[in-house]
Amino acid sequence: MNTPATRAERGRTARKRVPRSAHALWIPSVDRPDPVAVLERQGRDRLPELLPIRYGRMSASPFAFLRGAAAVMAADLAPQPHTGLTVQLCGDAHLLNFGLHASPERSLLFDINDFDETFPGPFEWDVKRLAASVAVAARENGHGEAKAHRAAGEAVTAYRTAMRRLARMGELEVWYASADADSLLPLVRSVRHRGHVESSLTRARRRTSIQALGKLTEVVDGRRRIVHDPPLLEPAGASDMASLRKIFSDYRSTLSEERRLLLDRYRFVDAARKVVGVGSVGMRCFIVLLEGRDVDDPLFLQLKEARESVLEEYLPHGPYDHPGRRVVVGQRLLQATSDIFLGWMSGPQGRAFYWRRLRDMKVSADVAGMPPADLRAYARLCGTTLARAHARSGDRIAIAAYLGTSDTFDQSVADFALTYADRTTTDHAALSAAIAAGVVTAAPGE
Repeated sequence: MNTPATRAERGRTARKRVPRSAHALWIPSVDRPDPVAVLERQGRDRLPELLPIRYGRMSASPFAFLRGAAAVMAADLAPQPHTGLTVQLCGDAHLLNFGLHASPERSLLFDINDFDETFPGPFEWDVKRLAASVAVAARENGHGEAKAHRAAGEAVTAYRTAMRRLARMGELEVWYASADADSLLPLVRSVRHRGHVESSLTRARRRTSIQALGKLTEVVDGRRRIVHDPPLLEPAGASDMASLRKIFSDYRSTLSEERRLLLDRYRFVDAARKVVGVGSVGMRCFIVLLEGRDVDDPLFLQLKEARESVLEEYLPHGPYDHPGRRVVVGQRLLQATSDIFLGWMSGPQGRAFYWRRLRDMKVSADVAGMPPADLRAYARLCGTTLARAHARSGDRIAIAAYLGTSDTFDQSVADFALTYADRTTTDHAALSAAIAAGVVTAAPGE
């Protein structure tokens, strides 16, 4: 019988396979692939004219490199022994892939906000990516080794203590757990950064389709059109526009009946190709402007290409038959509440895409310049949020038992984080050298 006791025993048994102290160790394999080669391989089927933007953004700093190098880190984690305690991974759980977004009820929540790499896998892979990002951010902020280690460790401690708390809760209580945005303020100690958080909340509440209408569109010959801002935002050509109208109809079929009814109250007005993110640059992405009751009732949707997760070649075959569906289902599993317009479909040449709402009160933190106490507070918030997300799909009781009451796991992953931060600095330097040598081309400042 799968009782709480047997589930907890499963977690404790996993310690025999991978002791908690073993997570401190990371030694690059002798056949570790060149990080620039990994990025180039990813870029082979992307839009070549946009790849210089990707390399330019990644070359800005070690943290920017880490953001775009989920594939590099996946290859580094894969050879290591893992616990076998599977959850729906975010797959790219760095600090800036957490943030604010609006619930369907229009509350402002804090949660994971990027799911392009989501896939079932061992829980510690997400924890290690989060901790590594904390360590890299702390170093870039000039906090020093001891403070970087402490910040990374506090993210992991928050994950562990939250998971142990969740293990004692009932199923529905876990499923409905969420973090209201106002809970951020008590975590911020400095007056200056408390003001930054308050302004972020205000900015998030303003990031709606109405605000986007003024920023992203203009009236041309009496008709509303998305602005032209090449190469970051370019109007869709005639062939793309025809395809988008077709796949918009296909996307509609993946929504539930009541959401199809809502979507049918909007009409397709315009579309444009948009460059987004760091690691995603070069993948096909469009924004679509829809109009509801009248010109003052807009809805912006984002259509983004979905590929195989960077984790898929290292883990057992997943349950997803479509990359876009993988992203949508992963988001619904990980987030406390999700976008009502999430959907997926296949486009020209069989490419997979997913749809979601653009903006909708979405804001991520600016970790650059955070003082040590505030970075630690933010790291703890992200660790707590990650635990809540993992508890929805994985065996929280087994994971909590594996983690235990001591800080052995926390300190081990913090040790790993500093080691991996060293590697990230080295890999960033390798990309910079490749750019200087003309191996890859980078566009500055895009």
